[in-house]
Amino acid sequence: MGVLNVTPDSFFDGGRYFDLEPALARGLEMVAEGADVIDVGGESSRPGAQPVPEAEELRRVVPVIEALTRHVRVSVDTTKRAVAEAALSVGATLVNDISASLWPVAASGAVGWVAVHMSGTPRTMQDDPRYDDVVGEVHGFLVERARQALDAGVREVWVDPGIGFGKTARHNLTLLHHLPALVASGFPVLVGTSRKGFLGVLAAGPGEEPVPAAQRLPGSIATATWAMLAGAAMVRVHDVTAVSRSATLVGSTRSASDLTPAAARTSPVGAGRPGLGAR
Repeated sequence: MGVLNVTPDSFFDGGRYFDLEPALARGLEMVAEGADVIDVGGESSRPGAQPVPEAEELRRVVPVIEALTRHVRVSVDTTKRAVAEAALSVGATLVNDISASLWPVAASGAVGWVAVHMSGTPRTMQDDPRYDDVVGEVHGFLVERARQALDAGVREVWVDPGIGFGKTARHNLTLLHHLPALVASGFPVLVGTSRKGFLGVLAAGPGEEPVPAAQRLPGSIATATWAMLAGAAMVRVHDVTAVSRSATLVGSTRSASDLTPAAARTSPVGAGRPGLGAR
């Protein structure tokens, strides 16, 4: 899933794709890089972000979604019912919902829905996030919402642990470590760690300021790869080329793991790739 923020204030790419022409160009570029879904958002959900009026969010996202649906599957990243409905009316087929409340829209539109866990709102979520049991609370919330969506008639339900949405760095790492348990719930898992703040915290040395978003690509690739190996069915990323290549490697190693030692030495899985099927 490629991230396309049609916003002036998103934490990494805010302002780059705010106008229609650069937004379309970036969307098509991500398709060429290997994105299966383009996630279009018109309201920043970075920590501290302020809400955007409904009319403005509609103005930002609807033309972009309408143009891109001719080329690729498009999701709309929104918490507003009217914006989700407008996006579906022009061809979006997935609602990426950090409020985890819009399953009735997905049900009535016969489209997919992503339940994301978030504690608080973007404006307040990082003030002082606390959990007694972050894994149990996040997983329990997501499974409950996912079952409600299924009962309402949504046939494609995804769950997303909401990395960075009201979590400390330790909370995020704990959730990543326990991803297999969320995968075991039976719902396809979406994970978004791309360029997020906790990666900057982890990359900084003792006493140093967090590494800025522009320098967080290694952590983005590492955590996306970890998520895929843990069973995540989709990862949401800014850097499609880099993570797409990582996904190819993950797929190759999974295929190779099903081979006998003799078959692995002759399998085309490793052909031309040092270290894959070469020993």
